[in-house]
Amino acid sequence: MAADHSSLRPDALLHGYLNGWFPMDEPGSRGPVGMYESDPRGVMPIEAFRIPRSVRRALRARPYEIRVDAAFAEVVRGCAERPEAEGIWLTPRLGRAYVALHRRGLAHSIEAWSGGRLQGGLFGVALGGMFSSETMFHRAPDAGSAALVAAAGLLAAAGFVLWDIQMTSEHTRRFGAQEISPAEYLRRLERALAVRPGPLGR
Repeated sequence: MAADHSSLRPDALLHGYLNGWFPMDEPGSRGPVGMYESDPRGVMPIEAFRIPRSVRRALRARPYEIRVDAAFAEVVRGCAERPEAEGIWLTPRLGRAYVALHRRGLAHSIEAWSGGRLQGGLFGVALGGMFSSETMFHRAPDAGSAALVAAAGLLAAAGFVLWDIQMTSEHTRRFGAQEISPAEYLRRLERALAVRPGPLGR
């Protein structure tokens, strides 16, 4: 459901996140970026995050090096260039807006590396104790899952209390993703914004 429209200025995007919205652009659009809320809202538990057995086995067999914010812009590009991502909301101009947020220390990437190459990752916006994951990608088997598992540990260690994923999927439900009402999300968001977590990183 469309809630409002926003420009691509960092302050305008942050205003949307602070009010429970998230941006989704349209390919080729030159107008404002749409701001949306989802009903129900998808959230991922932090302390109760679940690692499926098959994922645990796969990551033991193929371990990845986890880095934070080592290649933020490349993670954004990787997410936008997924084969299944054609025509989706993460347009080049919105990607640049997230890079601008990253430069202000408000957006972060969690990355899975192997052999000195970025193989997968996710990125999101961090405000108070809320982390809003936007999307993820992988170039090697289970690299996206490695980033997701690492994100859970990093968010817990830093003291984050709300992990927003906007909408659940069959994949995220395997890790414990839940659906809540928009009203409940706003209550959790208000509490999370009052939290001052530690740095997200190692």
